[in-house]
Amino acid sequence: MNLTKLQTFIILSDCLNFTEAAEQLYCSQPAVSMQIQSLERDLGFPLFDRIGKKLYLTKQGEHFKPYAEQMINLFHSSKEHIKQLDNLAYGTLSFGASNFVGVYLLPAILSDFNKKFPGIKINMNITSSIHLIHMLESNKVEMLVLSDRIPIDENRFQFKTFYQDELVLIVNNQHRLAQKDVCTFEDLVNETLILKPYKSATRNYLEEKFKEYGFSSPKYMEISNLEAIKQSVIHGLGVSIVSSFAIKQEIENDLLVEVPIEGVKFLRGIRYVHHRGKHLSPASMQFISLLDQETI
Repeated sequence: MNLTKLQTFIILSDCLNFTEAAEQLYCSQPAVSMQIQSLERDLGFPLFDRIGKKLYLTKQGEHFKPYAEQMINLFHSSKEHIKQLDNLAYGTLSFGASNFVGVYLLPAILSDFNKKFPGIKINMNITSSIHLIHMLESNKVEMLVLSDRIPIDENRFQFKTFYQDELVLIVNNQHRLAQKDVCTFEDLVNETLILKPYKSATRNYLEEKFKEYGFSSPKYMEISNLEAIKQSVIHGLGVSIVSSFAIKQEIENDLLVEVPIEGVKFLRGIRYVHHRGKHLSPASMQFISLLDQETI
């Protein structure tokens, strides 16, 4: 089995069309067919079903695909790592991050990394937690940086919490609570609470904390984007509970006001995650050292 066969399989499994696969691989359709047939002989099972003019992955092909992706990605990352052993003047730092982490927390840290290693290309993928876990499983990224509210398989992945993020109540500067030094959950009973939709890790965490404190808001507005939530609060659509790190500019410009809730703290950890026993690249190790310098 060789990498060319694996790459051919991955491309064909994505497009399910021999003509399109041949175009992407800059070869002929018979060459693609020969590569797939050879790979199927190596494995001892069929990867595709050919029904009429349509192509489908077999059950075996579906299960084999993530392994093929892992092998290809592992080969490329190994070459990258070995080059970086001698010289961190070039190479790639490739990792995934959840939305809040990638947008608000990491840019300052990446700025420090870039100053120390200007030749290293930074590839940060910001996407949903489901996609992040898939990218890590298939070795498309070396590591993830995300909230500790996102579940991971602790038997497969190693992690460390390096930062504690506090979620705070925000109102606009004209709100009746804006002049208060502190409020209570009773003050929020008649407010519209703007939160991320159900199944969001942040929403699930807040719902757990609300139950813990015996609070239930009768009026909710669901918005999936943090920037849209902030703008909605600024324009008086309601109040929200968001990361204190994400509202620094709005607080400084007097667009939003943070109001502490008496006796209540909303804290979540931010951690980095990678495969157990994985040999991380020198670039990733240097990035982790910067993350570890953040205050927990």
